[in-house]
Amino acid sequence: MATNTKRDYYEVLGVTRTATEVEIKSAYRKLAMKYHPDKNPDDPTAEEKFKECSEAYGILADAQQRARYDQFGHAGVGNGGGGGVDFNSAAFTDFSDLFGDLFGIGDLFGQGRGGRRTRAQRGQDLREDINLEFEEAVFGVTQNIEVQKHESCDTCSGSGITPGKSATTCKTCNGRGQVRYQQGFFSIARTCSSCGGAGQVITDPCKECRGEGRVVKKRSLEVKVPAGVEEGTRIRYGGEGDVGRNNGQSGDLYIVLSIRAHDFFHREGQN
Repeated sequence: MATNTKRDYYEVLGVTRTATEVEIKSAYRKLAMKYHPDKNPDDPTAEEKFKECSEAYGILADAQQRARYDQFGHAGVGNGGGGGVDFNSAAFTDFSDLFGDLFGIGDLFGQGRGGRRTRAQRGQDLREDINLEFEEAVFGVTQNIEVQKHESCDTCSGSGITPGKSATTCKTCNGRGQVRYQQGFFSIARTCSSCGGAGQVITDPCKECRGEGRVVKKRSLEVKVPAGVEEGTRIRYGGEGDVGRNNGQSGDLYIVLSIRAHDFFHREGQN
């Protein structure tokens, strides 16, 4: 865009000159979603509008540049207000927050500042099948079953690290959990393949769980089947599934009932 046609940055984003940082970011997110070229492949003007609102956001989201713009206008920022969008500036460091939920590509832009993904993950749900005699389904029954599932490693308390040792900073990403690549006018952060986004590498894995933080164990569980259950009934036991990685919440266990046919009796509805 030519300098003499450059619009006021506040006008571009549709905010007042007293707008807060949160209001500025919110306004930009809406415009970015509306004008992003990937969302408007048949609109040749969309990319220019996207660049315009991105340029405005890049200035107004930076406290120092915003102050200079408020005082001197376009002449006080950039190359005399000559345009261009610096997607490596501080305003655009958190691509996940700005774009991840808008375009469904959170992983493409990483996980925000630091990019670490050591947060706990929920464990998987499990399923066990129980075959009941016809009479057991009619009158109810209590059964003990064995469930094989992942549980937190007692030796390392779920950390995956040998007790007394600690993880080391990943050399590939220098602890950020992300490796940044330049793609077009975007600087894109991808999850580091060496550490899986954790920013750290386990050099002394726990011998009991081999660094996973979980081990497979068998547990006995008492299942109470109520009277009158039907074929395919599911009974949910919350938290009785696999424990999640990094000491994450356990999944659920679902007991699925199957009823053997009786030689004489059969069920009709509630009868």
